[in-house]
Amino acid sequence: MTALFASSAFIAVLPASAQNLPNLGDTAREELSPVMERRLGEQIMRDIRRNRDYLEDAPVLEYLNNFGASLIAARPEVRGEADYDFFFFAVRDPMLNAFALPGGFIGVHSGLLLAAQSESELASVVAHEIGHVSQRHIARMIGNQKQDALIPLASMILGALAASSSPDLAAATIMGGQGVALQRQLNFSRDAEREADRVGLQILQEGGFDTSGMTAFFGRIQTASRAYNDSLPAYLRSHPMTTERIADIQARTRNQRYKQRADSLDFHVIRARMRVLQDSSAQGLREAALAFDSQLQQKSRPQSIAAKYGLAYIAFRQGAYDKATALVQEARALMPPNKSMPLASLGIDIRLNANQPGEALKEAELARSQFPMSRGIAHQYADALIAAGRHADAERYLRDQAQLYRQEPQLQERLAKVYAAQGKQSLQHLALAESYALRGSLPAALDQLSIARRAPDASFFDQSVIESREKEFQARMREEIKERQAGR
Repeated sequence: MTALFASSAFIAVLPASAQNLPNLGDTAREELSPVMERRLGEQIMRDIRRNRDYLEDAPVLEYLNNFGASLIAARPEVRGEADYDFFFFAVRDPMLNAFALPGGFIGVHSGLLLAAQSESELASVVAHEIGHVSQRHIARMIGNQKQDALIPLASMILGALAASSSPDLAAATIMGGQGVALQRQLNFSRDAEREADRVGLQILQEGGFDTSGMTAFFGRIQTASRAYNDSLPAYLRSHPMTTERIADIQARTRNQRYKQRADSLDFHVIRARMRVLQDSSAQGLREAALAFDSQLQQKSRPQSIAAKYGLAYIAFRQGAYDKATALVQEARALMPPNKSMPLASLGIDIRLNANQPGEALKEAELARSQFPMSRGIAHQYADALIAAGRHADAERYLRDQAQLYRQEPQLQERLAKVYAAQGKQSLQHLALAESYALRGSLPAALDQLSIARRAPDASFFDQSVIESREKEFQARMREEIKERQAGR
Protein backbone atom coordinates (compact mmCIF):
# COMPACT_ATOMS: atom_id res chain seq x y z
CA MET A 1 0.00 0.00 0.00
CA THR A 2 1.10 3.58 -0.47
CA ALA A 3 1.78 6.59 1.70
CA LEU A 4 3.74 9.78 1.72
CA PHE A 5 4.78 9.81 5.35
CA ALA A 6 5.33 6.68 7.41
CA SER A 7 5.26 6.62 11.19
CA SER A 8 6.76 4.81 14.15
CA ALA A 9 8.79 1.77 13.17
CA PHE A 10 6.48 1.19 10.24
CA ILE A 11 7.34 1.18 6.53
CA ALA A 12 5.49 2.84 3.66
CA VAL A 13 6.07 3.61 -0.01
CA LEU A 14 5.38 6.82 -1.86
CA PRO A 15 2.76 6.43 -4.62
CA ALA A 16 3.92 7.17 -8.12
CA SER A 17 1.26 9.84 -8.50
CA ALA A 18 2.64 11.75 -5.53
CA GLN A 19 5.75 12.42 -7.56
CA ASN A 20 3.59 14.72 -9.72
CA LEU A 21 2.95 17.13 -6.87
CA PRO A 22 0.78 20.25 -7.14
CA ASN A 23 2.52 23.57 -7.55
CA LEU A 24 3.81 24.40 -4.08
CA GLY A 25 3.94 28.13 -4.73
CA ASP A 26 6.53 30.45 -3.26
CA THR A 27 9.74 28.51 -2.62
CA ALA A 28 10.62 30.92 0.16
CA ARG A 29 7.77 29.61 2.31
CA GLU A 30 8.91 27.45 5.19
CA GLU A 31 6.01 25.04 5.01
CA LEU A 32 3.13 23.93 2.83
CA SER A 33 -0.07 25.95 3.27
CA PRO A 34 -2.99 24.08 4.91
CA VAL A 35 -5.05 24.42 1.72
CA MET A 36 -2.29 23.01 -0.50
CA GLU A 37 -1.54 20.32 2.06
CA ARG A 38 -5.16 19.16 1.91
CA ARG A 39 -5.18 19.21 -1.88
CA LEU A 40 -2.02 17.12 -1.95
CA GLY A 41 -3.59 14.63 0.47
CA GLU A 42 -6.73 14.40 -1.65
CA GLN A 43 -4.63 13.79 -4.75
CA ILE A 44 -2.83 10.89 -3.08
CA MET A 45 -6.12 9.54 -1.68
CA ARG A 46 -7.61 9.33 -5.18
CA ASP A 47 -4.90 6.85 -6.10
CA ILE A 48 -5.21 4.95 -2.83
CA ARG A 49 -8.97 4.55 -3.32
CA ARG A 50 -8.31 3.00 -6.73
CA ASN A 51 -5.98 0.43 -5.18
CA ARG A 52 -7.57 -3.00 -4.76
CA ASP A 53 -6.32 -3.16 -1.17
CA TYR A 54 -8.17 -0.02 -0.12
CA LEU A 55 -11.04 -1.25 2.04
CA GLU A 56 -14.13 0.74 1.09
CA ASP A 57 -16.09 -1.18 3.68
CA ALA A 58 -18.80 0.85 5.41
CA PRO A 59 -18.69 -0.80 8.88
CA VAL A 60 -14.88 -0.63 9.04
CA LEU A 61 -14.75 2.97 7.83
CA GLU A 62 -17.49 3.98 10.25
CA TYR A 63 -15.78 2.35 13.21
CA LEU A 64 -12.39 3.89 12.44
CA ASN A 65 -13.83 7.38 11.90
CA ASN A 66 -15.96 7.24 15.06
CA PHE A 67 -12.96 5.97 16.99
CA GLY A 68 -10.67 8.63 15.52
CA ALA A 69 -13.26 11.33 16.25
CA SER A 70 -13.38 10.25 19.90
CA LEU A 71 -9.61 10.67 20.16
CA ILE A 72 -9.78 14.14 18.61
CA ALA A 73 -12.65 15.10 20.92
CA ALA A 74 -10.43 14.23 23.88
CA ARG A 75 -7.95 16.90 22.77
CA PRO A 76 -9.66 19.20 20.21
CA GLU A 77 -6.61 21.43 19.85
CA VAL A 78 -4.96 18.74 17.72
CA ARG A 79 -7.00 20.13 14.81
CA GLY A 80 -4.65 23.11 15.02
CA GLU A 81 -4.94 26.40 13.22
CA ALA A 82 -5.57 24.51 9.97
CA ASP A 83 -8.71 22.97 11.59
CA TYR A 84 -8.00 19.60 9.95
CA ASP A 85 -10.95 17.52 8.78
CA PHE A 86 -9.56 14.08 9.62
CA PHE A 87 -10.44 10.97 7.64
CA PHE A 88 -9.48 7.49 8.84
CA PHE A 89 -9.38 4.48 6.52
CA ALA A 90 -8.11 0.92 6.30
CA VAL A 91 -5.95 -0.93 3.79
CA ARG A 92 -5.57 -4.67 3.37
CA ASP A 93 -2.02 -5.47 4.44
CA PRO A 94 -0.74 -7.92 7.09
CA MET A 95 2.11 -5.64 8.21
CA LEU A 96 1.84 -3.80 11.51
CA ASN A 97 1.61 -0.41 9.91
CA ALA A 98 -0.18 2.93 10.06
CA PHE A 99 0.56 6.19 8.29
CA ALA A 100 -0.47 9.81 7.93
CA LEU A 101 -0.92 11.66 4.65
CA PRO A 102 -0.95 15.42 4.10
CA GLY A 103 -4.13 17.17 5.17
CA GLY A 104 -5.43 14.79 7.85
CA PHE A 105 -5.82 11.44 6.06
CA ILE A 106 -4.77 8.55 8.32
CA GLY A 107 -4.48 4.95 7.13
CA VAL A 108 -4.48 1.80 9.26
CA HIS A 109 -3.30 -1.57 7.98
CA SER A 110 -5.52 -4.58 8.59
CA GLY A 111 -2.59 -6.32 10.26
CA LEU A 112 -2.33 -3.53 12.81
CA LEU A 113 -6.00 -3.72 13.74
CA LEU A 114 -5.80 -7.49 14.15
CA ALA A 115 -2.63 -7.27 16.25
CA ALA A 116 -4.09 -4.73 18.69
CA GLN A 117 -5.31 -6.56 21.79
CA SER A 118 -7.30 -3.60 23.14
CA GLU A 119 -8.68 -0.25 22.05
CA SER A 120 -5.97 1.40 24.15
CA GLU A 121 -3.35 -0.26 21.97
CA LEU A 122 -5.13 0.79 18.80
CA ALA A 123 -5.55 4.31 20.21
CA SER A 124 -1.82 4.55 20.89
CA VAL A 125 -1.01 4.19 17.19
CA VAL A 126 -3.89 6.27 15.83
CA ALA A 127 -3.16 9.04 18.35
CA HIS A 128 0.49 8.99 17.27
CA GLU A 129 -0.59 9.54 13.66
CA ILE A 130 -2.90 12.36 14.75
CA GLY A 131 0.17 13.85 16.39
CA HIS A 132 2.00 13.90 13.04
CA VAL A 133 -0.89 15.77 11.44
CA SER A 134 -1.40 18.10 14.39
CA GLN A 135 2.25 19.15 14.43
CA ARG A 136 2.23 19.62 10.63
CA HIS A 137 5.25 17.35 10.24
CA ILE A 138 4.48 16.68 6.59
CA ALA A 139 4.10 20.34 5.66
CA ARG A 140 7.30 21.19 7.54
CA MET A 141 9.14 18.32 5.89
CA ILE A 142 8.14 19.49 2.42
CA GLY A 143 8.84 23.11 3.30
CA ASN A 144 12.34 22.28 4.54
CA GLN A 145 13.06 20.32 1.37
CA LYS A 146 12.05 23.23 -0.85
CA GLN A 147 14.97 25.18 0.57
CA ASP A 148 17.39 22.56 -0.71
CA ALA A 149 17.52 22.82 -4.50
CA LEU A 150 19.82 19.81 -4.82
CA ILE A 151 17.21 17.14 -4.26
CA PRO A 152 13.75 16.52 -5.75
CA LEU A 153 11.04 16.13 -3.14
CA ALA A 154 9.90 12.65 -4.13
CA SER A 155 13.45 11.29 -4.29
CA MET A 156 14.24 12.55 -0.82
CA ILE A 157 11.16 11.00 0.75
CA LEU A 158 11.72 7.73 -1.09
CA GLY A 159 15.32 7.67 0.06
CA ALA A 160 14.35 8.21 3.69
CA LEU A 161 11.74 5.47 3.54
CA ALA A 162 14.05 3.13 1.67
CA ALA A 163 16.51 3.43 4.54
CA SER A 164 14.00 1.70 6.81
CA SER A 165 13.48 -1.30 4.55
CA SER A 166 16.57 -1.72 2.38
CA PRO A 167 20.12 -0.70 3.41
CA ASP A 168 21.32 -1.32 -0.14
CA LEU A 169 18.72 0.99 -1.63
CA ALA A 170 19.45 3.60 1.01
CA ALA A 171 23.17 3.40 0.27
CA ALA A 172 22.49 3.81 -3.44
CA THR A 173 20.42 6.90 -2.71
CA ILE A 174 23.21 8.39 -0.62
CA MET A 175 25.85 7.53 -3.24
CA GLY A 176 23.67 9.35 -5.77
CA GLY A 177 24.73 12.64 -4.21
CA GLN A 178 21.78 13.02 -1.85
CA GLY A 179 23.50 12.09 1.40
CA VAL A 180 23.46 15.45 3.12
CA ALA A 181 19.79 16.20 2.56
CA LEU A 182 18.80 12.59 3.23
CA GLN A 183 20.55 12.74 6.59
CA ARG A 184 18.75 16.00 7.28
CA GLN A 185 15.44 14.29 6.52
CA LEU A 186 16.28 11.32 8.73
CA ASN A 187 17.11 13.64 11.61
CA PHE A 188 13.85 15.48 11.16
CA SER A 189 11.93 12.20 11.16
CA ARG A 190 13.46 11.15 14.48
CA ASP A 191 12.41 14.43 16.06
CA ALA A 192 8.98 14.17 14.46
CA GLU A 193 8.45 10.67 15.84
CA ARG A 194 9.31 11.77 19.37
CA GLU A 195 6.99 14.76 19.07
CA ALA A 196 4.15 12.59 17.68
CA ASP A 197 4.67 10.18 20.59
CA ARG A 198 4.28 13.03 23.07
CA VAL A 199 1.10 14.34 21.42
CA GLY A 200 -0.29 10.81 21.16
CA LEU A 201 0.38 10.19 24.83
CA GLN A 202 -1.49 13.38 25.76
CA ILE A 203 -4.49 12.21 23.69
CA LEU A 204 -4.47 8.84 25.45
CA GLN A 205 -4.31 10.46 28.88
CA GLU A 206 -7.11 12.94 28.23
CA GLY A 207 -9.25 10.30 26.48
CA GLY A 208 -9.12 7.99 29.48
CA PHE A 209 -7.15 5.25 27.71
CA ASP A 210 -4.60 3.00 29.36
CA THR A 211 -1.27 4.65 28.53
CA SER A 212 0.52 1.36 29.07
CA GLY A 213 -1.19 0.31 25.83
CA MET A 214 1.34 2.43 23.96
CA THR A 215 4.39 0.72 25.43
CA ALA A 216 2.77 -2.73 25.16
CA PHE A 217 2.00 -2.28 21.50
CA PHE A 218 5.34 -0.70 20.66
CA GLY A 219 6.93 -3.75 22.25
CA ARG A 220 4.90 -5.97 19.94
CA ILE A 221 5.92 -3.82 16.98
CA GLN A 222 9.54 -4.10 18.04
CA THR A 223 9.31 -7.89 17.98
CA ALA A 224 7.53 -7.94 14.61
CA SER A 225 9.88 -5.45 12.95
CA ARG A 226 13.24 -6.46 14.41
CA ALA A 227 14.19 -8.48 11.34
CA TYR A 228 14.07 -5.47 9.02
CA ASN A 229 14.55 -2.47 11.29
CA ASP A 230 16.80 -3.00 14.29
CA SER A 231 19.54 -4.44 12.08
CA LEU A 232 20.09 -1.06 10.43
CA PRO A 233 22.80 1.26 11.70
CA ALA A 234 21.38 4.14 13.75
CA TYR A 235 22.35 6.81 11.21
CA LEU A 236 20.20 5.12 8.54
CA ARG A 237 17.05 4.86 10.63
CA SER A 238 14.26 7.26 9.71
CA HIS A 239 12.68 6.71 13.13
CA PRO A 240 14.07 6.36 16.66
CA MET A 241 14.85 2.84 17.83
CA THR A 242 11.71 1.31 19.30
CA THR A 243 13.51 0.57 22.58
CA GLU A 244 14.40 4.26 22.85
CA ARG A 245 10.80 5.30 22.30
CA ILE A 246 9.49 2.75 24.80
CA ALA A 247 11.94 4.03 27.41
CA ASP A 248 10.89 7.62 26.78
CA ILE A 249 7.18 6.80 27.11
CA GLN A 250 7.74 4.69 30.22
CA ALA A 251 9.57 7.60 31.81
CA ARG A 252 6.62 9.89 31.08
CA THR A 253 4.01 7.48 32.44
CA ARG A 254 5.94 6.02 35.39
CA ASN A 255 4.06 7.99 38.04
CA GLN A 256 0.63 7.76 36.43
CA ARG A 257 -2.08 5.61 37.94
CA TYR A 258 -3.22 2.61 35.92
CA LYS A 259 -6.50 3.18 34.06
CA GLN A 260 -8.54 0.19 32.99
CA ARG A 261 -10.76 1.02 30.04
CA ALA A 262 -13.36 -1.40 28.75
CA ASP A 263 -13.21 -2.03 25.02
CA SER A 264 -16.32 -1.31 22.99
CA LEU A 265 -18.19 -4.28 21.56
CA ASP A 266 -17.64 -2.97 18.04
CA PHE A 267 -13.86 -3.16 18.55
CA HIS A 268 -14.17 -6.94 18.80
CA VAL A 269 -16.78 -7.18 16.04
CA ILE A 270 -14.77 -5.07 13.58
CA ARG A 271 -11.63 -7.12 14.26
CA ALA A 272 -13.65 -10.23 13.34
CA ARG A 273 -14.81 -8.56 10.14
CA MET A 274 -11.27 -7.46 9.35
CA ARG A 275 -9.98 -11.01 9.79
CA VAL A 276 -12.31 -12.10 6.99
CA LEU A 277 -11.55 -9.08 4.78
CA GLN A 278 -7.79 -9.51 5.12
CA ASP A 279 -7.84 -12.84 3.32
CA SER A 280 -11.08 -13.85 1.63
CA SER A 281 -9.61 -16.81 -0.26
CA ALA A 282 -11.05 -20.24 0.45
CA GLN A 283 -8.03 -21.07 2.61
CA GLY A 284 -8.21 -17.71 4.36
CA LEU A 285 -11.87 -18.23 5.23
CA ARG A 286 -11.13 -21.73 6.58
CA GLU A 287 -8.38 -20.34 8.79
CA ALA A 288 -10.62 -17.52 9.99
CA ALA A 289 -13.40 -20.00 10.83
CA LEU A 290 -10.95 -22.06 12.92
CA ALA A 291 -9.87 -18.90 14.74
CA PHE A 292 -13.50 -17.98 15.49
CA ASP A 293 -14.27 -21.51 16.72
CA SER A 294 -11.31 -21.22 19.09
CA GLN A 295 -12.50 -17.79 20.19
CA LEU A 296 -15.86 -19.26 21.19
CA GLN A 297 -14.09 -21.45 23.73
CA GLN A 298 -12.99 -18.39 25.72
CA LYS A 299 -16.50 -18.04 27.21
CA SER A 300 -16.22 -14.25 27.09
CA ARG A 301 -19.44 -12.56 25.98
CA PRO A 302 -17.79 -9.90 23.74
CA GLN A 303 -15.49 -12.54 22.23
CA SER A 304 -18.40 -14.91 21.66
CA ILE A 305 -20.47 -12.21 19.96
CA ALA A 306 -17.52 -11.28 17.75
CA ALA A 307 -16.81 -14.92 16.90
CA LYS A 308 -20.43 -15.61 15.93
CA TYR A 309 -20.43 -12.42 13.88
CA GLY A 310 -17.24 -13.57 12.13
CA LEU A 311 -18.73 -16.99 11.37
CA ALA A 312 -21.92 -15.30 10.10
CA TYR A 313 -19.86 -13.04 7.85
CA ILE A 314 -18.01 -16.06 6.43
CA ALA A 315 -21.31 -17.83 5.78
CA PHE A 316 -22.65 -14.70 4.10
CA ARG A 317 -19.64 -14.46 1.78
CA GLN A 318 -20.07 -18.15 0.93
CA GLY A 319 -23.74 -17.65 0.04
CA ALA A 320 -25.02 -19.72 2.98
CA TYR A 321 -27.66 -17.14 3.91
CA ASP A 322 -29.79 -19.31 6.20
CA LYS A 323 -26.71 -20.23 8.24
CA ALA A 324 -25.60 -16.61 8.32
CA THR A 325 -29.03 -15.47 9.53
CA ALA A 326 -29.04 -18.07 12.31
CA LEU A 327 -25.57 -17.00 13.49
CA VAL A 328 -26.57 -13.32 13.49
CA GLN A 329 -29.59 -14.19 15.63
CA GLU A 330 -27.33 -16.11 18.04
CA ALA A 331 -25.02 -13.12 18.31
CA ARG A 332 -27.94 -10.78 18.94
CA ALA A 333 -29.26 -13.05 21.68
CA LEU A 334 -26.02 -12.52 23.61
CA MET A 335 -26.32 -8.74 23.83
CA PRO A 336 -28.82 -5.95 24.49
CA PRO A 337 -30.45 -4.42 21.40
CA ASN A 338 -29.13 -1.26 19.80
CA LYS A 339 -25.51 -2.17 20.52
CA SER A 340 -23.69 -3.01 17.29
CA MET A 341 -24.02 -1.24 13.96
CA PRO A 342 -21.86 -3.83 12.11
CA LEU A 343 -24.18 -6.60 13.29
CA ALA A 344 -27.26 -4.68 12.12
CA SER A 345 -25.55 -3.94 8.81
CA LEU A 346 -24.71 -7.60 8.23
CA GLY A 347 -28.32 -8.57 8.92
CA ILE A 348 -29.50 -6.21 6.18
CA ASP A 349 -26.87 -7.45 3.72
CA ILE A 350 -27.88 -11.05 4.29
CA ARG A 351 -31.56 -10.28 3.57
CA LEU A 352 -30.70 -8.25 0.46
CA ASN A 353 -28.46 -10.94 -1.00
CA ALA A 354 -30.93 -13.70 -0.09
CA ASN A 355 -33.52 -11.85 -2.23
CA GLN A 356 -35.74 -11.08 0.76
CA PRO A 357 -36.52 -7.38 0.10
CA GLY A 358 -39.39 -7.16 2.57
CA GLU A 359 -37.29 -8.50 5.44
CA ALA A 360 -34.34 -6.36 4.35
CA LEU A 361 -36.49 -3.22 4.48
CA LYS A 362 -37.80 -4.09 7.95
CA GLU A 363 -34.24 -4.61 9.21
CA ALA A 364 -33.06 -1.39 7.54
CA GLU A 365 -35.91 0.66 9.04
CA LEU A 366 -35.12 -0.72 12.51
CA ALA A 367 -31.41 -0.06 12.06
CA ARG A 368 -32.10 3.54 10.95
CA SER A 369 -33.98 4.17 14.20
CA GLN A 370 -31.19 2.57 16.24
CA PHE A 371 -28.27 4.20 14.40
CA PRO A 372 -29.60 7.45 12.91
CA MET A 373 -26.12 8.89 12.31
CA SER A 374 -24.76 5.84 10.48
CA ARG A 375 -23.93 6.58 6.85
CA GLY A 376 -23.57 2.89 6.04
CA ILE A 377 -27.06 2.13 7.35
CA ALA A 378 -28.42 5.11 5.38
CA HIS A 379 -27.01 3.63 2.17
CA GLN A 380 -28.41 0.21 2.99
CA TYR A 381 -31.85 1.69 3.62
CA ALA A 382 -31.76 3.08 0.08
CA ASP A 383 -30.69 -0.35 -1.20
CA ALA A 384 -33.64 -1.94 0.60
CA LEU A 385 -36.09 0.57 -0.89
CA ILE A 386 -34.73 -0.18 -4.36
CA ALA A 387 -34.85 -3.95 -3.80
CA ALA A 388 -38.47 -3.64 -2.64
CA GLY A 389 -39.35 -1.82 -5.87
CA ARG A 390 -40.19 1.43 -4.08
CA HIS A 391 -38.32 3.53 -6.62
CA ALA A 392 -40.24 6.78 -6.07
CA ASP A 393 -39.55 6.59 -2.33
CA ALA A 394 -35.92 5.71 -3.00
CA GLU A 395 -35.56 8.68 -5.37
CA ARG A 396 -36.98 11.15 -2.85
CA TYR A 397 -34.85 9.75 -0.05
CA LEU A 398 -31.64 9.75 -2.08
CA ARG A 399 -32.18 13.24 -3.47
CA ASP A 400 -32.62 14.54 0.08
CA GLN A 401 -29.54 12.65 1.23
CA ALA A 402 -27.48 13.94 -1.69
CA GLN A 403 -28.35 17.51 -0.69
CA LEU A 404 -27.16 16.88 2.87
CA TYR A 405 -24.09 14.78 2.04
CA ARG A 406 -22.72 16.23 -1.17
CA GLN A 407 -19.37 14.42 -0.99
CA GLU A 408 -20.72 10.85 -0.99
CA PRO A 409 -20.44 9.23 -4.44
CA GLN A 410 -22.36 6.22 -3.14
CA LEU A 411 -25.54 8.30 -3.05
CA GLN A 412 -25.14 9.35 -6.68
CA GLU A 413 -24.46 5.75 -7.70
CA ARG A 414 -27.67 4.62 -6.05
CA LEU A 415 -29.58 7.50 -7.62
CA ALA A 416 -28.31 6.37 -11.03
CA LYS A 417 -29.64 2.88 -10.27
CA VAL A 418 -33.06 4.28 -9.34
CA TYR A 419 -33.21 6.47 -12.45
CA ALA A 420 -32.28 3.49 -14.62
CA ALA A 421 -35.14 1.47 -13.10
CA GLN A 422 -37.49 4.37 -13.85
CA GLY A 423 -36.24 4.78 -17.41
CA LYS A 424 -34.90 8.30 -16.73
CA GLN A 425 -31.83 8.08 -18.96
CA SER A 426 -30.61 11.67 -18.79
CA LEU A 427 -30.82 11.81 -15.00
CA GLN A 428 -29.19 8.38 -14.74
CA HIS A 429 -26.07 9.55 -16.59
CA LEU A 430 -26.05 12.88 -14.79
CA ALA A 431 -25.93 11.02 -11.48
CA LEU A 432 -23.16 8.75 -12.78
CA ALA A 433 -21.22 11.85 -13.86
CA GLU A 434 -21.49 13.26 -10.34
CA SER A 435 -20.31 9.99 -8.79
CA TYR A 436 -17.29 9.78 -11.10
CA ALA A 437 -16.39 13.41 -10.37
CA LEU A 438 -16.58 12.81 -6.63
CA ARG A 439 -14.21 9.87 -7.03
CA GLY A 440 -11.76 12.04 -8.98
CA SER A 441 -12.39 10.55 -12.43
CA LEU A 442 -13.17 13.72 -14.36
CA PRO A 443 -12.72 12.25 -17.89
CA ALA A 444 -15.26 9.53 -17.06
CA ALA A 445 -17.58 12.18 -15.61
CA LEU A 446 -17.40 14.19 -18.84
CA ASP A 447 -18.16 11.06 -20.86
CA GLN A 448 -21.31 10.52 -18.79
CA LEU A 449 -22.37 14.12 -19.35
CA SER A 450 -22.03 13.60 -23.11
CA ILE A 451 -24.27 10.54 -22.89
CA ALA A 452 -26.76 12.48 -20.76
CA ARG A 453 -26.91 15.28 -23.36
CA ARG A 454 -27.81 12.79 -26.11
CA ALA A 455 -30.49 11.03 -24.06
CA PRO A 456 -33.95 11.32 -25.69
CA ASP A 457 -35.56 12.45 -22.42
CA ALA A 458 -33.06 15.26 -21.67
CA SER A 459 -35.12 18.33 -20.82
CA PHE A 460 -34.13 21.96 -21.30
CA PHE A 461 -33.33 22.12 -17.59
CA ASP A 462 -31.22 18.94 -17.85
CA GLN A 463 -29.28 20.45 -20.75
CA SER A 464 -28.56 23.57 -18.69
CA VAL A 465 -27.28 21.47 -15.79
CA ILE A 466 -25.15 19.38 -18.17
CA GLU A 467 -23.58 22.48 -19.72
CA SER A 468 -22.82 24.00 -16.32
CA ARG A 469 -21.24 20.81 -14.97
CA GLU A 470 -19.20 20.34 -18.16
CA LYS A 471 -17.66 23.78 -17.78
CA GLU A 472 -16.86 23.12 -14.13
CA PHE A 473 -15.31 19.68 -14.74
CA GLN A 474 -13.27 20.93 -17.70
CA ALA A 475 -11.91 23.82 -15.60
CA ARG A 476 -10.97 21.39 -12.84
CA MET A 477 -9.22 19.13 -15.36
CA ARG A 478 -7.19 22.05 -16.72
CA GLU A 479 -6.19 23.02 -13.19
CA GLU A 480 -5.11 19.46 -12.36
CA ILE A 481 -3.03 19.24 -15.56
CA LYS A 482 -1.42 22.58 -14.74
CA GLU A 483 -0.58 21.40 -11.21
CA ARG A 484 0.92 18.13 -12.43
CA GLN A 485 3.08 19.97 -14.95
CA ALA A 486 4.23 22.45 -12.32
CA GLY A 487 5.15 19.61 -9.96
CA ARG A 488 7.45 17.86 -12.43
